[in-house]
Amino acid sequence: MRNFSIVWICSDQQRWDTLQCLGFKGTQTPNIDRLAARGTAFARAYCQSPICTPSRTSFLTGLYPIAHQVHQNGAGTFPSHLVLLPKLMANAGYYTGHIGKLHLSATRGMIEKRPDDGFAEFYWSPEPFPEWSGNHDYHAWMWSKGVNPEAYFKPYLDQHYGPGPAAEYRQARWAGDRAERFIKMHSDRSWYLGVNIDAPHPPLNPPPDYLRRFNPNDMPDPAFKPIDLEHQKKFERVDQQAKFAVDPWHAATDAGEAHNDELAGPTHEAPPTKFNIWEMRAAYHAEVAQVDDLVGRIIDTLTETGQLDRTIIVFMSDHGDMMGDHGLLYKGCRFYEGVVHVPLVISVPGSPAQGSVSNALVELVDIAPTLLSLSGLEVPKAMQGLSLDQMLLGNTSLDCHKPYVVSEYHNSLRFRGSRGSRASMYYDGRHKLNVYHDVGIGELFDHKEDPNEHYDVWDSHHHRGLKYDLLGRSFSAMMLRSGSGPERIEDY
Repeated sequence: MRNFSIVWICSDQQRWDTLQCLGFKGTQTPNIDRLAARGTAFARAYCQSPICTPSRTSFLTGLYPIAHQVHQNGAGTFPSHLVLLPKLMANAGYYTGHIGKLHLSATRGMIEKRPDDGFAEFYWSPEPFPEWSGNHDYHAWMWSKGVNPEAYFKPYLDQHYGPGPAAEYRQARWAGDRAERFIKMHSDRSWYLGVNIDAPHPPLNPPPDYLRRFNPNDMPDPAFKPIDLEHQKKFERVDQQAKFAVDPWHAATDAGEAHNDELAGPTHEAPPTKFNIWEMRAAYHAEVAQVDDLVGRIIDTLTETGQLDRTIIVFMSDHGDMMGDHGLLYKGCRFYEGVVHVPLVISVPGSPAQGSVSNALVELVDIAPTLLSLSGLEVPKAMQGLSLDQMLLGNTSLDCHKPYVVSEYHNSLRFRGSRGSRASMYYDGRHKLNVYHDVGIGELFDHKEDPNEHYDVWDSHHHRGLKYDLLGRSFSAMMLRSGSGPERIEDY
């Protein structure tokens, strides 16, 4: 075993274009940029599902959704046969800890049923809001400081975006406290720590002092053209006899009004029906700033304890957020860049690739085998991700990893009146094919000519040959990722 410790930081619903070090305007991420200066920033990283639970299952197991079959948020259990990365690390002798959100099964109004996750220390906080009684470590931390969680958040439960509670008792501060204690207590051994913060997941209620740093007038415009509104009607005109329809989305009629508010759950889980997208984006980037401060605090603690030069650090997010792109908000059954393209930064001590940017196509499913390989551990044959270790160690090109990436949606969110959507994405770095199964529709975008995905050429006669070729490639890719089952040991 190599003498590395590992800290894996995962934000929730953070877009790829939120890192200042990659040249994006409107955001402020000095600490994530500091991490990127010590590591490699992956400019084209994609999640395996635009929804929390299937995405998190993929990056913690190294399996694609079609193989692990954990497709839905709100599932009652987590399959016992699936092996999580922290369990493998614990089996290899690492001391393991978890802080924050796990979300591998249902959490709404209940305590999540823990799988065989391998964590020696487990500090659970699915989201900041007081919908649980007991076993919510963030709330216990608040009570220890004399703060009532219900009273603290009550004024903001129906506020979709805008100034929220002060920073002193926010979930990011709690996560920083827990991470600092863990890192200091276990400096004499190799450890693995997962830190999962809820921000910038809506509602977007950053502390007032954070929100003041972001002027709505300085926010970049969403990727939006009037043609997008007409395009979204494509999903409303599906065959009424189809067994499945495309799940309703929170679509905006312009930059300030939304409809199709069909998401089941508390008010703060559904997007606003009226909004100012630039004010919303300012609040979103203020939430990202809280995540950035958490990253900085972890780096500082590692530095103070002399562990920075022997700790692998991963920063990423489970999926993105549309934030007004194409007239849409939040997440759902689509595969636009805003929701499937995610930030990913990995720092490996002593790597010659420090301070580099990779333009290779990579996937979150690649992280688990990467960490195993960097730790000198065997990657299970059933694990489907492709390790990034040789890129990170400077042994292979930073611009070539795999020829395509995929993402899936299979009845992943519960909508009132919906029978559930099934859809898949195949992206080769230029052409993105999105197939909405069972309803006879799809999308095809050419990123060279149309990087913001405004002009769908699915129905273009000129692109018919390309579409059929990509459909074949997409089908082949999904069949390849469906899994081969137990390892073969004989001819029959």
